[in-house]
Amino acid sequence: MNQTAISPDVSPDARERLLEAAEALIYAGGIHATGVDAIVRAAGAARKSFYTYFESKDALVAAALTRRDERWMRWFIDGTLKRGRTPRTRLLAMFDVLREWFASEGFHGCAFLNAAGETAQADDPVREVARMHKARLLAFVAQQCDAWRLASGVDGRVAARLARQWLILIDGAIGVALVNGDADAALDARAAGSLMLDALAPEGAEASRARR
Repeated sequence: MNQTAISPDVSPDARERLLEAAEALIYAGGIHATGVDAIVRAAGAARKSFYTYFESKDALVAAALTRRDERWMRWFIDGTLKRGRTPRTRLLAMFDVLREWFASEGFHGCAFLNAAGETAQADDPVREVARMHKARLLAFVAQQCDAWRLASGVDGRVAARLARQWLILIDGAIGVALVNGDADAALDARAAGSLMLDALAPEGAEASRARR
């Protein structure tokens, strides 16, 4: 028998199980309320598996959030692009995608805002992952705002400002949905966004370009 075979505790998929367990437990209960032992038990692993792959709990949390960022961004981008055929409809479709999330079982708000709220230092690895996620989200929003700018004829500086404001609408809707338990917070944000686009676009420009 090969005595050097990898044990179940340090098998190649142990790291993935630890990440999955950490993400689920932390999203549901928070970083500080979730201990390493609980993560190890949920992962069906031994404690040595944790130390094999991660130097600390913070490292595990940062890796779990990075994993979530990849999946969440892919879901959000795909959902947005499938629902909108024009720049305007894609921007507004973001809130339709969010509403589905808000109404889903197990919604606990934005994992990245939640995690950032539990960290005290700006250079904390967990805070850095949260910043990275918001930067990626802003970049996608800005891309759609720039496409809307080209279609509607507004100034580029307006589009850049709109992207930042759009991110605030998104995060605001997430926060209201979490606190109030109201999935329709996404529809309120959508309505506000629609008014913003109408106010910023030169009268008739967007409509005339959309017909071309």
